[in-house]
Amino acid sequence: MTAGQYPRMADVFSGLTAEVIALLREQNENDSLVDVIEDLPFYGVCTCSLTCTNLLTAPPGSSGSWIVRLERDGEDVIWLSLAPTGTTITAIEVLDGRDLGPASRR
Repeated sequence: MTAGQYPRMADVFSGLTAEVIALLREQNENDSLVDVIEDLPFYGVCTCSLTCTNLLTAPPGSSGSWIVRLERDGEDVIWLSLAPTGTTITAIEVLDGRDLGPASRR
């Protein structure tokens, strides 16, 4: 399947997408990440373990070792996994335990 066959992350998780954009801007992170976030595809929830909280925005196994840590009140709330280029978000990990609704459940 190609990215065009998957829903957009912004359509499935509109609130989370808006929050990621706001946190990226607030923390003066790379503008190129802000530019791509709304068009990211949603490939589903990572299935590596029952407790994994990664929402995949690239095919499984695409994640690189770069992480952008997004904080609220000094606490990490979201981690963005980046491809080796540093310009593509491959997964969004929500760390604060919030319920993201049915689309985030296995």
